[in-house]
Amino acid sequence: MNESKEEAILYAKKYLEDVLSFFGLNTEVHASCEEDVIQLSVPSTHLNGFLIGQRGDNMRSMQFLTSNALKNADYAITRVNVDIADYKKQRSDRLRETAEEWMKSVKESGEEMSLEPMNPSDRRVIHSLASEYGLKTESEGFGRDRHIIIKN
Repeated sequence: MNESKEEAILYAKKYLEDVLSFFGLNTEVHASCEEDVIQLSVPSTHLNGFLIGQRGDNMRSMQFLTSNALKNADYAITRVNVDIADYKKQRSDRLRETAEEWMKSVKESGEEMSLEPMNPSDRRVIHSLASEYGLKTESEGFGRDRHIIIKN
């Protein structure tokens, strides 16, 4: 097993840069590691829309490819988060703003609230924020229908 965290980070960075070069984009990817998740940040370019894809689908695909490449190369760290032009960060910030209103509503009314289905990273934002508000959350459903219920 390839042990070094730095080696895994460099491997993931190089792999993503190689994938991007297939689309004619030669750019430096910023790489770091937080809590055993390799963070890969692609700067803003003229290809943002294409690289992100509809609702982030292309970005998630690159994340999946990079993670699998790490697994196949036998690295200990295989979790990867790819963000293009801070898309995920901005989306997370917007989601937090909206979710704060949901949290206040559940706190005031005492009634549980069932949310629309969302992807795993969005659900993590909601679970984290709910705990900050002293509320409980529960995920229900499977696959693309998985959603959160916020409870007092």
